[in-house]
Amino acid sequence: MRYDKKLKEYTGAGSDRGSNAQGRTQIVTQYGQEDVNKYRKFKKVDGATYRKVNQFLRKRTYVTAREWAIARLCTDFRTRSGAEMTFIGQHLPELVPFMQECYTPQAVNQARNSFKKKVYKSGATFFYGAMCGFFTSEELDDLLFEASEVARFLLEVERTSLDIDEEIEIEDRITDVMRSVGEAAAQILRARMHNEDQTGEEPEVAGNPPDQEQV
Repeated sequence: MRYDKKLKEYTGAGSDRGSNAQGRTQIVTQYGQEDVNKYRKFKKVDGATYRKVNQFLRKRTYVTAREWAIARLCTDFRTRSGAEMTFIGQHLPELVPFMQECYTPQAVNQARNSFKKKVYKSGATFFYGAMCGFFTSEELDDLLFEASEVARFLLEVERTSLDIDEEIEIEDRITDVMRSVGEAAAQILRARMHNEDQTGEEPEVAGNPPDQEQV
């Protein structure tokens, strides 16, 4: 994939990390093989520094390296009552190659909430751009394709795999939502143009309230 070369340029990944291997050996005695397989993610950035991974991420997303790592771990170690904040924080350097320090449960939760807020804001920004008519349908298709490519690549770096049926289901849901957004945006624009034709007035510009003189 075209992002592989960029990833190597930013991270210099690939070197062996004995300390992480030792930490993972300790985890094996406490957890089963299934858990160990989950912990051994982020192998493509094994040996990379936090700064390099963060730089790579920030060029393509709004999240930081710590938010990326914590979001992944909170997903993998989710329980009925929530994510295993204490476990994730205590074993963070062993689970993620580029994380060098342990986190308190509060720090883990802070990074998790920061990731969540950024996703919400990014979603609102995207849908505004889609609904306000700024992008054409073709541009939206290109935007979605590029975004999905970046997302797939990050999943590949994590060594997180989706079943083909699950991936198709997600894409179908996104397609349905985007179709609804496109239809709603078209209706809004048509209604706006109709109202302007009826009144013969130009749309108001944000600033002073109507019928109020500027001081």
